[in-house]
Amino acid sequence: MLSLEESLKILKETNALIEGHFILSSGLHSPKYVQCAQLMSKPRHAKKICESLASKIDKEFNDFDVILSPAMGGLIVGYELGKILNKEAIFTERVNGEFKLRRGFKINEGDKVLIVEDVITTGKSSLECSKLVKINKGNIIGYACIIDRSNGKSEIKEKIISQVKLNIPTYNKDNLPKDLLSLEAIKPGSRNL
Repeated sequence: MLSLEESLKILKETNALIEGHFILSSGLHSPKYVQCAQLMSKPRHAKKICESLASKIDKEFNDFDVILSPAMGGLIVGYELGKILNKEAIFTERVNGEFKLRRGFKINEGDKVLIVEDVITTGKSSLECSKLVKINKGNIIGYACIIDRSNGKSEIKEKIISQVKLNIPTYNKDNLPKDLLSLEAIKPGSRNL
């Protein structure tokens, strides 16, 4: 398994950890943004991170049937982990603002499902995925992500397995520090695509 230092080095080398003024999918503002798409676009580096995360998942959740990821951010991570762990990897897509299973993907009654994301901040996307699991009478066995930046404030109450935990501050738009107010806000996430 990779250490925290080794993982952070890879994130920086791939420009997956960037600085500026960002509006997250949750609507919160942040001085740093983890752009896992940059990491995943470099397969050699992504493989190292995903193999390390897969080792952690295998230790914690060794018995499950399917990986469910939200599109866009979790899609490639879920696929890579599915390949490494030899599990089916499916994804949800937003249709009129709500996650749906499309493309013939399904969760069978009793399926044990691991929900996988690239980054968890509030846990909103993961919890939206969990609703689909429950509607289809599957069982959520847990949550996993490359980066857990929730700092214990996620709405997810179950354990989150992550490769890296980052404590990056977030702010409401009405409570921005001066250094962020002076920078143009960028909304790099995929929630409104």
